[in-house]
Amino acid sequence: MLETHIDFQTIENLHATGLYGPRGLTLVRGNGATVWDETGRRFIDCTGGYGVASVGHAHPRVAAALAAQAQNLISCPGFFGNDQRALFLEDFSQILPGGMNRVFLCNSGTEAVEAALKFARLTTGRPGVAAAMRGFHGRTMGALSATWETQYREPFAPLLDGFRHIPFNNVAALDEALTETVGAVLLEVVQGEGGVRPGTPEFLQGAQRLCRERGALLILDEVQTGFGRTGRMFAHEHFNLEPDLLCLAKGIAGGFPLGATVLGPRVAPLKVGQHGSTFGGNPLACAAGRATLAVLRGEHLPWQAMEKGTWLLERLQAWSSPKIREVRGLGLMVGIECRERVTPYLQQLQERGVLALNAGPTVIRLLPPLVISSEELAETVTAIREVLQ
Repeated sequence: MLETHIDFQTIENLHATGLYGPRGLTLVRGNGATVWDETGRRFIDCTGGYGVASVGHAHPRVAAALAAQAQNLISCPGFFGNDQRALFLEDFSQILPGGMNRVFLCNSGTEAVEAALKFARLTTGRPGVAAAMRGFHGRTMGALSATWETQYREPFAPLLDGFRHIPFNNVAALDEALTETVGAVLLEVVQGEGGVRPGTPEFLQGAQRLCRERGALLILDEVQTGFGRTGRMFAHEHFNLEPDLLCLAKGIAGGFPLGATVLGPRVAPLKVGQHGSTFGGNPLACAAGRATLAVLRGEHLPWQAMEKGTWLLERLQAWSSPKIREVRGLGLMVGIECRERVTPYLQQLQERGVLALNAGPTVIRLLPPLVISSEELAETVTAIREVLQ
């Protein structure tokens, strides 16, 4: 009897919305930083599911936590207590910056940003928000209003009033924009979608100083940079920052949907009913989050990200190619800015067994699981060099 091949991608495309540009690849299994398609072909995953697979695919500790919890309790609304939620919050509090001990749990990064914008409005009473050019904060209407790129914004205009965008790493522009109507400054520590562009110490510390002087709140979007990605548990630790609101998601639960907005002491107390989430803080997500935090700390993954990321950056920066304009990044968040569009290069890398992302039209972005091996990193560098010869 002949085995029938099922074209999963075609089936999916028949029923999907068409919002995602298909890569012509169906992934069915993963382990660590490696994934396989339905034919058994192996790929090194430097997308990490857009950075969510922080501890690697199918980490046995995360998988076991999900399986065990699924047999006990899957959903539990926030007005009931829950053992997994309580234990996750207790573990989570141990890695948070000092003074940040209030947490709103949700399901994604854009939800975490939406909550932060609302909490800032409740605290300051000011409608204005200053954000950065090239910044990306999500696709819901509030987060989208803070996002700069016109391709995301224009189809949904008009967006919310009161948002203004200033050049990233420009303290003078932020100083001018931070008027008495602005209640929050929303920034990424390293811009992800905007091309993997780290903030300068002068800009980030200047933003914090200006917020304190003007009575605005500093919201840091660490959806992509949190949980060890840049070599510290949170990227703002590189710059000695003390955010008022911290937006987190992606790597928080090893690939399972979970987001968090963390509140500092300058954020006003919240009242019952001012915000909420049906699925936020559900027992499955919290069990996965607990396991992920244990792996991040137990396996010293932030330190590994710094060591491996330094090696990767040095290898890529040392190699000269006329196609490369600049290589930049922090930890295992690396961007290779090219002199032309990178979509063909991403396809060529895929043909060589390496999966990567873009960050805008001309930047190849690498967000591998923090557990990626030295051998897999070396294989990735070799593939990139072959493609960009």
